[in-house]
Amino acid sequence: MYGDRVTTQRAERVQEALRQEVSRIVHNELKDPRLGFLTITKVEITKDLRYARVYFSVLGELKDKTLALKGLNSAKGYIKNLISKNIKLRFMPEIEFKMDQSLEHTKEIHDIMDKLKKKREVKEDE
Repeated sequence: MYGDRVTTQRAERVQEALRQEVSRIVHNELKDPRLGFLTITKVEITKDLRYARVYFSVLGELKDKTLALKGLNSAKGYIKNLISKNIKLRFMPEIEFKMDQSLEHTKEIHDIMDKLKKKREVKEDE
């Protein structure tokens, strides 16, 4: 379903509009303490614009991320209602929230490269 990323200009505009609007809602409208240090990183939408996957990142431990996901899911109906008031679409997409793991993966790769670099430096010093 989400594998067929849409690349049309309209879909890209809808994705960006949804990202901005969800971000605005999370920061200005929701008062849930579970959503403290949350950033909406991207939105992927299906070709028919009926399903949207909203990716987010959260500073903190896995527990904080899980709580943020629960908070977003509990507010999903409210978020969709506010989006429909501010973005005019024929169909309001079904929203699925997903944790964005890309920052963690980038950090892991950076850490591995640092370890390899240090090992090489130690071998060169021998």
